[in-house]
Amino acid sequence: MEKAFSEADREAVYRAIHERRDMRHFVSDPVAPPVMQRLIDAALHAPSVGFMQPWRILRITCAEIRTQLRDAVERERLLTADALGERRDAFMRLKVEGLRDCAEVLVMALMNGREAHVFGRRTLPEMDLASVACAIQNMWLAARAEGLGMGWVSLFDPHEVAALLNMPAGAKPVAILCVGHVDRYYDAPMLETEHWAKRRSIDECVFENEWPSPRD
Repeated sequence: MEKAFSEADREAVYRAIHERRDMRHFVSDPVAPPVMQRLIDAALHAPSVGFMQPWRILRITCAEIRTQLRDAVERERLLTADALGERRDAFMRLKVEGLRDCAEVLVMALMNGREAHVFGRRTLPEMDLASVACAIQNMWLAARAEGLGMGWVSLFDPHEVAALLNMPAGAKPVAILCVGHVDRYYDAPMLETEHWAKRRSIDECVFENEWPSPRD
């Protein structure tokens, strides 16, 4: 059996990786149920440490709950702006979420009872969070392949959102995901085009054998 994908399939995988964007601008056209099901299935096929599958997905279909989530995000946006000091005004000019216009809102959460899973987590308990991040990335790439946009919103108080969604003790919301159709994809990450930050080079991120010594 041929192990490598065909050239066209490889190009499609790398295209999805490089063209994936954290989207904040959406059009409100609904997402077809079969497409939404494929995105969720992609998330559920993510790798997880010890095969614990710690992700739980809450689909928000209630307009009132969506509004409450947006209010929670707005409160945290203002608190984050205040914490940024001299970059406050620049941050306030950024669009940080698309909750008002996106077709679908999902809340990705860590399940309760995670302490029972020791395999792969005895010294690195945060691997449950890493596993949920893999599920989100799977969904993100699938969304790009489907011609949809997705945005990850992390500006919220997890205790407030957990209470709003009636999560059991020990469960924790990790991300509010905005999913939907877009007019266009950003040519580059929005925070890069807004000069908030830039992508780091390979030399800044990849080391050999040991951590490099600080430069004088």
